[in-house]
Order: sequence, then structure tokens, then C-alpha cells
Amino acid sequence: MNIDKLVFRFAGIMILISLLLWWAHSAWWLLLTLFVGANMAQASISGFCPLAKILKFFGIKPGRAFE
Repeated sequence: MNIDKLVFRFAGIMILISLLLWWAHSAWWLLLTLFVGANMAQASISGFCPLAKILKFFGIKPGRAFE
């Protein structure tokens, strides 16, 4: 497993969890979806992803997104 796959998997899981919590509890959980989407857009523009930096620190090997 490489950083790219883990970042995409984590983002997808967070979005699904936030949608489930929105449906079950409160519309405020949609802010988590907004945050994840905004972070993904920011990362695609700037190339900086906080989760990728954290995973790299823990020794996960880097990948090549969309290869």
C-alpha cells in the first residue's frame, strides 16, 4: 500500500462517514464533507497534503497518483 492509495481511501471513507452521520444525526456533519473536499481541491492545486506528510513520516512508501 502506498501513500496515494491511502490518502484516497481515507478521503473516501471520511466522506462516506460524514454522509452517514448527516443522515443519522445532524446536517452539521456535512461540514466534514466540505472540509475533505476543500482539502482535496487544495492538494490538487498546491501539491501539499497534510495526510500524505503524516504517512510519509511513519514510513509509508510514496506512490504515483493516477499512473
